[in-house]
Amino acid sequence: MYTASLPNGMKVIIERSTSRALYCGIVVKAGTRHEEPADSGMAHFMEHMAFKGTKQRTARAITGLLERRGGDLSAFTTKQETVYYAQVLPEDFHLAADLLCDIVFQSTYPQTEIDKEVEVICDEIESYRDSPSELIFDDFERLLFPDQPLGRDILGNPQRLRQYTTADALRFASKHYFPNNCVFYVYGNIDEIRAQQIISRALIGKACREQPLDSKSSKQAIEPKAAPSFYQEIHKDTHQAHVVLGAPTFGFMDPRYPAILLINNMLGGPAPNSRLNLSLRERAGLVYSVDSYLTTYPDAGLWTVYFGSDFKDVEQCLRLIHKEIHNIASQLLSQRALKAAKRQYIRQTLLSLDNFENYAISLGKYYAHHGQPLNIDRYCQQIEALTAEQILSTAAEVFQTKRISTLIYR
Repeated sequence: MYTASLPNGMKVIIERSTSRALYCGIVVKAGTRHEEPADSGMAHFMEHMAFKGTKQRTARAITGLLERRGGDLSAFTTKQETVYYAQVLPEDFHLAADLLCDIVFQSTYPQTEIDKEVEVICDEIESYRDSPSELIFDDFERLLFPDQPLGRDILGNPQRLRQYTTADALRFASKHYFPNNCVFYVYGNIDEIRAQQIISRALIGKACREQPLDSKSSKQAIEPKAAPSFYQEIHKDTHQAHVVLGAPTFGFMDPRYPAILLINNMLGGPAPNSRLNLSLRERAGLVYSVDSYLTTYPDAGLWTVYFGSDFKDVEQCLRLIHKEIHNIASQLLSQRALKAAKRQYIRQTLLSLDNFENYAISLGKYYAHHGQPLNIDRYCQQIEALTAEQILSTAAEVFQTKRISTLIYR
């Protein structure tokens, strides 16, 4: 693992691999939670517009540069960051590095392209609204974090989006798209020093912005405050009920984070032997699937469960979920059960490393927010060190009945 800080403040992390493909990208610590109240959807808007022209390249040139060589260029936005990433062969890394630095630091956000692309984003919003199993999470977070950045929809509001101009995009870029608010990550079969040199050359004449005094870094984002728990139903014309219940929890900087990770995996992780899947699907036959999720930020987090069921089965499903939550929050795990839970989660983690692109992105995001490299061995050791008492106390804190909220579409 190799890390460096370039003269302009850009952080670099590089890990060699034996993969034929090289994965690289730039993590910009600017997501939905860093938007001003009037800038609904701006972080995601910037992600789209970065591909629409720079001082050196047209939109068409950006789209075709890596693709003609069999590579790929893409991006995504979360509430915490925006990630621009590429997949190429190692011999094409110089092209990927130059292109990534170009779209992040030299985009011009031409108004003619904005006027076209904003309609694409609005279509994305409409298609998202047609998917109740996804939309319900946004509504849940809006109710849990009202009038706060973490409760804001990543995609934004169509009416506001249609008002954005080149000046708005440049204003947001000047606040957040500067080198020392970014991390450049590389995962591939390439010499680390050579890779750093390529990145440095790619930045020449591009990363000229300096950090403004009023910029909000990820550590300075508005601290979220969850609303009181709620139980709410929203009428939707759907063929089945959609339900999310959950509670606020702590962020990934908190020492209790490994415990809630393991608890979440035991309750509703991806394996079919999760407690919720065994209870609701295998034993009761009430749902096709039920999953729990842990969404965390440096300073906050959210634990949720989602299921879809027949309208008549909603209450029974909720009773079974609360039963499983109560059990894990009130009964000390046996050493045998704890050992099995740890073994399963650690091995799932190790097997997931074979998804090189996801691992590379995690490498960059972890370094951006923790300031140190991702160490899988240390991560697994933290899980292995958990005690049954830590699991019980963490679950008892998070799963208090008065803290759990419920949203139902039916």
